[in-house]
Amino acid sequence: MPELIVAADVREEKKLEELLFALAGQPVWIKLGLEALSAFGLGLVERVRGRGFRVFADVKLHDIPNTVGAASRLVARTGAALFNVHCSGGKAMCAAARAESAEEAGRLGLPKPLVVGVTVLTSLGPEDVAAVGFSGTPRDAALRLARVGKDGGLDGVVCSVQEAAAVKQACGPAFLAVCPGIRPAGADAGDQKRIATPRGAVEAGADFIVVGRPITGADEPGAACAAILEEMKR
Repeated sequence: MPELIVAADVREEKKLEELLFALAGQPVWIKLGLEALSAFGLGLVERVRGRGFRVFADVKLHDIPNTVGAASRLVARTGAALFNVHCSGGKAMCAAARAESAEEAGRLGLPKPLVVGVTVLTSLGPEDVAAVGFSGTPRDAALRLARVGKDGGLDGVVCSVQEAAAVKQACGPAFLAVCPGIRPAGADAGDQKRIATPRGAVEAGADFIVVGRPITGADEPGAACAAILEEMKR
């Protein structure tokens, strides 16, 4: 069964504390994305780790290999268990992130973080993929980018559930599929276009599923999270 990552896309101190309190004791990871990290800084990773959660630092690094390598060292210092780069930065950039984060973690006696590459954002549909210059379908583009990440030594990719099985087939069963855009049946899709249910993600072979607003926007986030975990088990 995949693991559940809760996207803590918040920028208010009170809301963050309420969310962490509500999720305490549940077997979930916390994703800290651009909104939270811009508000609180990278130090937030260590703070959330101190509350007993494994952290996915959703930094989406994308720059020249030297810059991404240096930034990856900084992320590794926080003890994040997982972080990401954009596969579209190329094989050398992905390799720099993988190598330098592992070296820095080893130097500090920290566990080596998993590094995954973003393929095609789940907010992009076929027309959006064409507009930004990718040829073919979102699946075609995601598979090409996944192979770039694989060649660069990444542990896996971020992709939609619709591409997860194909990524596994192309890159091997041990290559991780981290799948955002997860919505319980009947939930509002919001700005996501390529979505799936938690059950659909399990059936597709996802290793991690990322859920944000259906949990963080619920009246009782703890109960909403527990319901999704139960759906995944079924």
